[in-house]
Amino acid sequence: MPKIRNFSIIAHIDHGKSTLADRLIQTTGLVSEREFRDQILDTMDLERERGITIKSNTVTLPYVRPNGEEYALNLIDTPGHVDFSYEVSRALASCEGVLLLVDASQGVEAQTLANLYVAMEHDLTIIPVINKIDLPSADVERVKGEIENELALDADQAVLCSAKEGMGIQDVLEAIVERIPEPQGDLEAPLAALIFDAHYDSFRGAIIACRVFDGSVKAGDRIRFMSNGAVHKVEEVGVMRLKREPRKVLKAGEVGYIIAGIKTVSDVSIGDTITLDEDPVADPLPGFREVKPVVFSSIYPVSSDDYPSLAATLEKYKLNDAALVYQKDSSAALGQGFRCGFLGLLHLEIVQERLEREFDQSIIMTVPSVQYRFTLDTGETVTVENPQYYPDPVHIQSTEEPFIRASILCPERYMGTVMKLCTERRGQNPRFNVPIPGRVEIIFDMPLAEVIYDFYDRLKTVTQGYGSFDYEVTDYRPSDLVKVDFLVNGERVDALSIIVHRDRARAWAVQVCDRLKEEIPRHQFKIAIQGAIGTKIIARSTISAFRKDVTAKCYGGDITRKRKLLEKQKKGKKRMKMVGAVSIPQSAFVAVLKTDKE
Repeated sequence: MPKIRNFSIIAHIDHGKSTLADRLIQTTGLVSEREFRDQILDTMDLERERGITIKSNTVTLPYVRPNGEEYALNLIDTPGHVDFSYEVSRALASCEGVLLLVDASQGVEAQTLANLYVAMEHDLTIIPVINKIDLPSADVERVKGEIENELALDADQAVLCSAKEGMGIQDVLEAIVERIPEPQGDLEAPLAALIFDAHYDSFRGAIIACRVFDGSVKAGDRIRFMSNGAVHKVEEVGVMRLKREPRKVLKAGEVGYIIAGIKTVSDVSIGDTITLDEDPVADPLPGFREVKPVVFSSIYPVSSDDYPSLAATLEKYKLNDAALVYQKDSSAALGQGFRCGFLGLLHLEIVQERLEREFDQSIIMTVPSVQYRFTLDTGETVTVENPQYYPDPVHIQSTEEPFIRASILCPERYMGTVMKLCTERRGQNPRFNVPIPGRVEIIFDMPLAEVIYDFYDRLKTVTQGYGSFDYEVTDYRPSDLVKVDFLVNGERVDALSIIVHRDRARAWAVQVCDRLKEEIPRHQFKIAIQGAIGTKIIARSTISAFRKDVTAKCYGGDITRKRKLLEKQKKGKKRMKMVGAVSIPQSAFVAVLKTDKE
């Protein structure tokens, strides 16, 4: 154990975590120059395209100090986006220390602070690292000042490096060995290991990534999951060195993987404690918090025949993404599907793309919503996240929606545009902090529903990419909410219904009607698309009919003959409109999802 160090890298998104991990892997000689590629720990195509880390990965680095001592450094990589903070909490529960990465030009940002607090909760050793010192815009002294003032850490202890250029990497490795404490654990005690990640392999079943706190585990042992009591026989244990390397035994203090032929995906719950079946530990390990979804959307297969396939896919996906919560759902327009809970809009996008790419599923997602509370005249309080279950307005006494405390850090020159954006989104009670000259922190209380669509994109636009945003859900507050239904040719399409604030209802309805008009093809008859609150129509678009009036047989003669024939055809079209069904293409549901409310 004295030769093991377990650490993680935490930072705001785009401060260079993946690049630093790349350099550490190269410097310790884990991978040859020929096999190396950028973002080597980001294994998904999606991560490479977007330049973000979605899944936390683990790698054991063999480090030899200048004096010849050999160490095993277990790096647990973490995502940086606010939506994936649950990944960070899991990874940090398995570490003794963290590298807190700060961009030398951007400075301390919202997620830097949020991740720091999580690390402090776990009582970890924190090493500040100032990255990107080679940039022309780097201002190391200013960033040191921010580390002192905002993070209350000793800036003199900060390690300077440039992960891209490979400067200062040796200093970072030395700091890990010297400052991060060795893991504590009892080899003789019963086995206690924390599952912090898992992924599904179609040949080996579920592969568990875990940190062993006490005892040891080897092939042939019978292990038990403490949350559900399931027992499995271990087939293989080992460490991750980009590829799986089998070992005879995993001991206290080590981070590695366990393969135990786990066929049913639902057996593994992330954050669970593994112990030996013959000699179990008394209590499960602490340090794991439950994930609370904040954004809800329904997923339906494009073809109803694909429903069993989608159900199996979601079960497999759930293992790779512990934060996804789902239950069965059905819709008159779209058939059988699932109601899913997500951590935020980026999480929703990632889930959608991964289901389509990795599992080859064709899916439709409904408009995202949040959980609303309704107090009925009977005194009962109901929680609704699906507009289909909106209570009868006659019985509603009061309505409440979730509010967040949004913290936005941006340069002072963008303060006016950020204030305007927040007040447009019903922001209340603004507060200001000036952490350092030139930068301002704006804190707003805002409804979560106003943030889940495109707030982050809009913020990046108005601040030219310099604004950073973090939020926490605070409480429920009274609000005037209504349900907007959409009717196509008089038929209500339940999958398009939304719950919105009354002031925004008309703007929403007009946008959706216009989008549907663009997406629904023309028919032989006129189609009315209407947005309605109850029976009151608040928006309308009309798709004009194909003009297929047949007047070829009216050659010569009086105009009245032609008019008579057109009247006859008009009656036929009217009858067709009454019995004709409007086919709504799948693209229409997607178009509504991408509605730009600006």
